[in-house]
Amino acid sequence: MPDGFSAGDTAFVLISAALVMVMTPGLAFFYGGMVRAKSTLNMLAMSFLSLGIVSVLWVLYGYSLSFGPDSFAGLIGNLDFLGMRGIGLNDLTGTIPVTAFATFQLMFAIITPALISGAVADRAKFSAWGLFIALWVSVVYFPVAHWVFFFDGGNGGWLGDRNGVIDFAGGTAVHINAGVAGLALCLVLGKRVGFKKDPMRPHSLPLVMLGSGLLWFGWFGFNAGSALAANGVAAMAMVNTQVATGAALVGWLVYEKLRHGAFTTLGAASGAVAGLVAITPACGSVSPLGAVAIGLIAGAVCSAAVSLKYRLGFDDSLDVVGVHAVGGAIGSLLIGLFATGGVGQTAKGLFYGGGPAQLGKQAMGVAVVAAYSFAVSWLLAKAIDRTVGFRVTEEVEVAGIDQAEHAESAYDFSAVGAGLARALPVLGGAAATAPSVTKAADGPAGKASDKASDKAGAKPAEKTATTPAEKTEVDAR
Repeated sequence: MPDGFSAGDTAFVLISAALVMVMTPGLAFFYGGMVRAKSTLNMLAMSFLSLGIVSVLWVLYGYSLSFGPDSFAGLIGNLDFLGMRGIGLNDLTGTIPVTAFATFQLMFAIITPALISGAVADRAKFSAWGLFIALWVSVVYFPVAHWVFFFDGGNGGWLGDRNGVIDFAGGTAVHINAGVAGLALCLVLGKRVGFKKDPMRPHSLPLVMLGSGLLWFGWFGFNAGSALAANGVAAMAMVNTQVATGAALVGWLVYEKLRHGAFTTLGAASGAVAGLVAITPACGSVSPLGAVAIGLIAGAVCSAAVSLKYRLGFDDSLDVVGVHAVGGAIGSLLIGLFATGGVGQTAKGLFYGGGPAQLGKQAMGVAVVAAYSFAVSWLLAKAIDRTVGFRVTEEVEVAGIDQAEHAESAYDFSAVGAGLARALPVLGGAAATAPSVTKAADGPAGKASDKASDKAGAKPAEKTATTPAEKTEVDAR
């Protein structure tokens, strides 16, 4: 191997890449548990589709556009590495092979569009979603990754290398980018049928908790791996990731208890993800105490932000905007306050004697990425909607997108119903109780039953708030 190669650093980055890859199935579980049962498979498949499409595009031209030598004022890479040509086994980036670095960065490119999918859960055509992924990573993610992540001695990306915007692991390029794109998509596609009227509870909170746990686990590769070496910066990034996530979980739960009167498992999972998002850009710049502060702030603020969709009237199905756009902005901006200058970055924040300069740079980075992502994402979504159509029909949405788009169901409710019918005589249960179980499944039968109840003058069940999440919906009305 050439001089400068480190087997330890290479192994560390390869393991980190595998950890980041696990985050995409983890996200699929997290989102899949949050939707209603009739949309579970579609939600899982939307994340997995990103694994397929982005992997191919990355090899064809994505890596070259993101990390090829700059071709125009820090805005985009050139095409020297089309098809990964010209990259040899012994070519290094720092102390690791270029191929290891490219694989690690590929996993970032995969999960970023997958994050967007939660904003349009229950109502997007699967084929249109695949087309959006291909177009979005090409004209939004690859250029923004170049702006933020490509360093070449002052001749790299215009935000990170040329203007000093700090983003250690992707607060702007990944989370703000995806969160704002999610806002654009949910505005183009419109609200789900029954938004703010029907209860749209998560169908499986255990699945949500499993997904958040896998995300938390994989995020150590996401953040610590961004040091690209097994060194002290990676260790500090890992510590900061853990403590910020724990603090955000606590901050979300405390806010939830004060605002809604209960500690929910959904709140715990969402708070953890908010903390992971917020510490992502800052984990290589702040001390553990700064990480705790960032986590607490992000947990409380993101918890408050998710209810804005009810007041502002946009249907961000799984709170991509409130968690990822807001959380990414919080973490990016707070670098300007808490950066110590002694971790992985030399810049100091306002609280460490650096003045307001770094805060101004961070604000510029947040604003530029948000504006670019929103504008281009809105145009792409609008073009797809006007040409091939982006949204399924109302009938498909009400009946369940899984059957229409995938010809499958996540759960076999007919088998459950048959088992219940056999068990009722043995248990001494009244036959009249069976319909209530059947009605629990979303679908045309349930909708017909609801209409019959409405005609009979029955009071809709959703008017009564029985959980903090439902209370938020009711308060918003």
